[in-house]
Amino acid sequence: MDSIEKLASAISLVEEARGVPLSASCVIHRGEMLELLDEARAALPKDFESAQRVISMRDAIIEEGRLSAEAMISMAREDVARMVEQTSIVQNARDEARKILGDAREQGIHEKAEVEEFIDGRLATLEVILNKTQDAVSRGRERLAGAGDKDALSQLSDAD
Repeated sequence: MDSIEKLASAISLVEEARGVPLSASCVIHRGEMLELLDEARAALPKDFESAQRVISMRDAIIEEGRLSAEAMISMAREDVARMVEQTSIVQNARDEARKILGDAREQGIHEKAEVEEFIDGRLATLEVILNKTQDAVSRGRERLAGAGDKDALSQLSDAD
């Protein structure tokens, strides 16, 4: 900042000035001092303007950083919420899969028992039919065997 340099030069000029004996006053070249102070005054508006720009830029950078931070926080919250939701969805899906498998096993056991009961009933019916058929075959064979004896007897009685 140019005005600060000019003021520092003026202060330095006063500090280095020859003092007046027995007083706090000093001898300074008026023209030099006025020239330094005029230059400082002329440079002040430029320096203030430059300082204002720096402050404005600083405020803009801070605001941009704040907005960026808020956006990042918002995105992070959304990501966390999405991950929590996905975790919840996955857990619900696993629970549902376990339930479906359990239901399917239970239904399979029940249906197997029904099928075995049905087959056992059919086999029992078939057993009864086969036993009756076997009895009929046995009676038929006995008749055939007895009929031959009757035929032999009838031949004997015919021969007499």
